[in-house]
Amino acid sequence: MKKEVKDTIIVELGEKLKQYPHFYLVDVTGMNAENTSKLRRKCFKSNIKMVVVKNTLLHKAFEASDIDFSPLYVALKGNTAVLFTETANEPARMLKEYTKEGIPALKAAYAEEGFFVGADKLEELASLKSKSEVIADIVALLQSPVKNVVSALQSGANTIHGVLKTLGERPE
Repeated sequence: MKKEVKDTIIVELGEKLKQYPHFYLVDVTGMNAENTSKLRRKCFKSNIKMVVVKNTLLHKAFEASDIDFSPLYVALKGNTAVLFTETANEPARMLKEYTKEGIPALKAAYAEEGFFVGADKLEELASLKSKSEVIADIVALLQSPVKNVVSALQSGANTIHGVLKTLGERPE
């Protein structure tokens, strides 16, 4: 591969690292063409960009980045695919379906500004909540006390009305 081509690939990887806030490094060793094609289709449906790269070029893209990706250097061995995503937990949930077969296996991930190295981190990554899920939880928590107060006021009004009605109907 010519130096110009390598430089172009490094620049493109650097742009993707800036564009996507989360990415996963996945070991695709042993995947045949059919399984790789299925994985690519699943990634496409889930809005995940899958790129198979040379480890040395990815390493150079990491070095050129503003963020220190040095904890991920240990994962740059074997055949590597990078899954770029906007949602931190989406690739982990997708990879959990493949854990029975062991291919592809998680090598490492950069999600929610944290480093996750090793296949054992897959459960932790899958349980991460996306930004929209966290916002929905916060809104639900904020609405809960208001709903309780409104329902208490409504039931209290019915109770007072019932007591007054009973007192009014009682013979003197």
